[in-house]
Amino acid sequence: MFCLHYFPKLKNDTFLCACHGQETNHVPVWCMRQAGRYLPEFREFRAGKDFFETCRSPAACCELTLQPLRRFPFDAAIIFSDILVIPQAMGMDVQMVAGKGPTFPEPLKEPEDLLLLQPKVDVNKELGYVFKAITLTRHKLDGKVPLIGFTGAPWTLMAYMIEGGGSTTHSKAKRWLYRHPEASHKLLKMLTDVIVEYLLGQVAAGAQALQVFESHAGCLGPVEFQEFSLPYLRDIARKVKDQLKESGQDVPMIVFAKDGHYGLEDLSQSHYEVVGLDWTIDPRSARERTGGKVSLQGNMDPCALYAPKERISEIVKKMLEGFGTRGYIANLGHGLYPDMDPENVGAFVEAVHTHSRHLNLK
Repeated sequence: MFCLHYFPKLKNDTFLCACHGQETNHVPVWCMRQAGRYLPEFREFRAGKDFFETCRSPAACCELTLQPLRRFPFDAAIIFSDILVIPQAMGMDVQMVAGKGPTFPEPLKEPEDLLLLQPKVDVNKELGYVFKAITLTRHKLDGKVPLIGFTGAPWTLMAYMIEGGGSTTHSKAKRWLYRHPEASHKLLKMLTDVIVEYLLGQVAAGAQALQVFESHAGCLGPVEFQEFSLPYLRDIARKVKDQLKESGQDVPMIVFAKDGHYGLEDLSQSHYEVVGLDWTIDPRSARERTGGKVSLQGNMDPCALYAPKERISEIVKKMLEGFGTRGYIANLGHGLYPDMDPENVGAFVEAVHTHSRHLNLK
């Protein structure tokens, strides 16, 4: 796929430089779920609207993506969307239920249910609204910062499709891994094929970096991760990069396997430029275990944003000292929570920029 769009020139490439391990004047920072319910303008814009209808509106996704950029000097934007648009594209019904979250009225129960899924997805037809949102947002950003596209990883999507929603144990999905390994691999392969086409479509539409969310890595042990997650994460990065090389494109990719600290060494050798970290990993340990093979992203505990601003500044300073300022992107170890004070988010961003500039002068 070739990018046929002509976009405004990028004015702040700090995030992209950090992805590639290059020196930067300051450490770039963005937040997972930075377009979210902690912003009153987000809540006002979304009031009374169906979540997935909003996801299908390029204009709405563009507006929600830009909202946090108007408040804070983030070094990257991430397109407003949801990882569950892929199961929808494969023919599953997904609803966002108030007080409950994403819900599949008819989840996958047995291997035979795989026959109900669309095996070959035309991503331009089924997910073209995401691509239109990305293109529109790239133009509206006017080169201010790079735009990140994203997807859920195969195992994480599989877990949702079988559990029928969120879960603390993921026991239904893990039951498949142990009782139906062949069917599990079949589903994971189906998802991988769609994800690769989806990510390539996002790049063609204007995404300048890609993040793969393996949000449910933590419910797998090292053995299951090696069999049912890691091979597909590697396949995605390798296949996307192979196709992008044919069109002369170099788009950095980030893998974020939440609570997957046991797989840190493997993730650093999985064709991704950046490994995202949750807050359970010590920065110096992460540097040592990844051996300089990748840039790192993360990993402040989101709950640290409940602290007073002075304390946030201290936590950020310590985090930066642990990671160092090169090949590092500051972020939270998970997404922003709805009850967080926007002013504290601003304090986090300011602290990253200020402390990293000082550290670079030493």
